[in-house]
Amino acid sequence: MKLERNRTALVVVDVQEAFRPAVAGFDQVAHSAGVLVQGAKALGVPVLVTEQYPKGLGRTVPEVAAHLDDVTPVEKVCFSAVDSDEFAERLEATGRDQILLCGIESHVCVNQTADDLLARGLTVHVAEDAVTSRTPENRRLGLHKMERGGAVVTSVETALFELLRQAGTPEFKELQRLVK
Repeated sequence: MKLERNRTALVVVDVQEAFRPAVAGFDQVAHSAGVLVQGAKALGVPVLVTEQYPKGLGRTVPEVAAHLDDVTPVEKVCFSAVDSDEFAERLEATGRDQILLCGIESHVCVNQTADDLLARGLTVHVAEDAVTSRTPENRRLGLHKMERGGAVVTSVETALFELLRQAGTPEFKELQRLVK
């Protein structure tokens, strides 16, 4: 059940500018998603990012985009990232069977992505402190539905330290800095 560094990919769903004024706890989620991206990079975990209709909703927020370097977001109009052929191909190319998931909105795009990843036989961990929706009720509903469907609800810090496994390494110092 633990995340393993050589089996995990991080998927960041639709953390975009237009959601900033519209969703509950946006700043916390944007910060947490940025921490996950930085932690994944420090640990050598592949990162995939999606953007829902960026012409209308804007691009990935700076809190995340500043850490993407060579990661190009997948533009999509479908709610489930898995329904995007480009996303499905990129995910397949990682060869990973564990997914650490975060993003917006918990009850729509994140939920449908989790459902489809689970249906493909992948293990899904959802970082509770890195997902949100327009209302707290929909955020809770999305998390509940994903957990009932078989996803593991976790936190940013829990996930990163599961991937790390031990202290006393350069990666430990980097993760410790990120979560403080």
